[in-house]
Amino acid sequence: MSADILNIKQAAAPEGLRKWEREFTQGVKADATTFNRSGIPIKPLYTQRDWTGERQDEALGYPGQYPYTRGIYATMYRGRSWSQRQLIGLGVPEDYNQRVKEILDLGASALSLIPCNSVFRGYDADEVPHELLGTCGTVINHVKDMDTALDGVPIGDLSTAMNDPSPFTLLAFELAVARRRGIPWTRITGTSNQSDCISHFVANHMFFRLALQGARRVVIDHIKFCNAYVPNWNPLSIVGQHMQQAGATPAEAMAFTLASGIQYAEDCIAAGMDPDQFLPRFTFFFDISVSLFEEVAKFRAGRRIWARLCRERFGAKDPRSWRFKFHGQTSGVDLTRQQPLNNIARVTTQAMAGILGGLQSLHTDGYDEVFSTPTAEAARIAVATQNILREEAHLTDVIDPLGGSYYIESLTDDMEAKINKIIAMIDEVGGMYNAVEKGMVQQMIGDSALAFQKQVDSGSQTVVGVNAYQTEEDPGTYPSLEYPEPARMQGYLQRLAQFKRERSNADVDAALTALARSTEGRNANVFEHVVKAAEAGATHGEICGTLRKELGFGHPLTMV
Repeated sequence: MSADILNIKQAAAPEGLRKWEREFTQGVKADATTFNRSGIPIKPLYTQRDWTGERQDEALGYPGQYPYTRGIYATMYRGRSWSQRQLIGLGVPEDYNQRVKEILDLGASALSLIPCNSVFRGYDADEVPHELLGTCGTVINHVKDMDTALDGVPIGDLSTAMNDPSPFTLLAFELAVARRRGIPWTRITGTSNQSDCISHFVANHMFFRLALQGARRVVIDHIKFCNAYVPNWNPLSIVGQHMQQAGATPAEAMAFTLASGIQYAEDCIAAGMDPDQFLPRFTFFFDISVSLFEEVAKFRAGRRIWARLCRERFGAKDPRSWRFKFHGQTSGVDLTRQQPLNNIARVTTQAMAGILGGLQSLHTDGYDEVFSTPTAEAARIAVATQNILREEAHLTDVIDPLGGSYYIESLTDDMEAKINKIIAMIDEVGGMYNAVEKGMVQQMIGDSALAFQKQVDSGSQTVVGVNAYQTEEDPGTYPSLEYPEPARMQGYLQRLAQFKRERSNADVDAALTALARSTEGRNANVFEHVVKAAEAGATHGEICGTLRKELGFGHPLTMV
């Protein structure tokens, strides 16, 4: 073992520490140097030599205080638990509505809508092969569909997350539903979960509907519109999850996410917006891997870096602008088809990392997501996992319970240094748009993904059930969600045709024409016209198709 790793062979080391070093070296014959997923060397023991606490006030502060390392609210979970936000999406709007009501009865406190892959790709159900409709999300094509999906759901009192990329038709449909129900838009709360077009360009290609610079225009208009008319809505969720799922290390994912945040903030400022108006509504969305301590340190470092960026780089003066609010989703790429019940343990560990890291909202994967959209039983276990961690394990009793640990504080500092180094590289090439258009980010993610896979293939990284502790079993014996019945989907397509026949097509044509014209110049707000088109009865595919003609089709850049 190297002296750098143990770091205790200084003459001034206490006798107890030197004795431990001798006994450890004798007891561990092989090289015990390990590295976390971000490539940071991990020692077998941390002491006051690694973190003295001298910079405690500057580096940590207290919960709810700059730089927010220990949490963005003074009360954290003692005051309010995280939002239990289960991703739901299957079948037709009626199916979604039924599952939503079941999940709310089980304890979920917020909603998250996953649309069908046809919706993600920007098409109506009658524009794509019917066989895949509703298999991985809900078919939502127009305002009436949204009304059905949210039937009986108090959208003025419940946070809703719309997993919907630019041009954000699902929020437009929800706003149209709210107006029909007489609910003021000021009461609508939630998040445009997939508004980060940069992450789609890099790592989530099915979501990438519009050309990058066109999507860039729409997202800024979306932020401006929501700040003005839907003030309790979070119009921007900057997504690190996609990049970490694609292979980025935790440190890289945090760095790319913060670099994207810098880019969006600078675009908003260039569009004439005040940082203290838009920054409080920026949110973040992260993957939580099974590397527990690394994830905790990632989130603590991210909070500290973002606070400093907002105050020092953007000049924001309102403390609400410095808060790093984030949603966490347990990592699907850590789950395995082999011995899938082991995924419950993985999801529990991931959820603990997110909770100990101070998240504001959490989705826990169903153990069977490796096979299909979660079954009702797997979704119930996923929700119960959160309830157990909160109310049986008492993870919420102490704020930032790992704070002050020699290991966690040292690791937080190391992660911060690594993240800042990558942000500086991106700044050097002119920001995140330049970095992704050159393929720089994609190349880094690809390299990291390959390196991790080589570790798995060589056995140096254990994956239980995959390269170690294998058993003979047939994954086909586990239940998976059945595809929607063809007759049920045919019934939906008939209702879609009826909707298109019975609406005022003159109003729809006028609204789509106005939407197309809004892209000319910078005076009109494109998202305002998306909302108007939705209210007039335009469908999702018609709105996306109109903007594709004007702003360009989304073609992501891949690197090999």
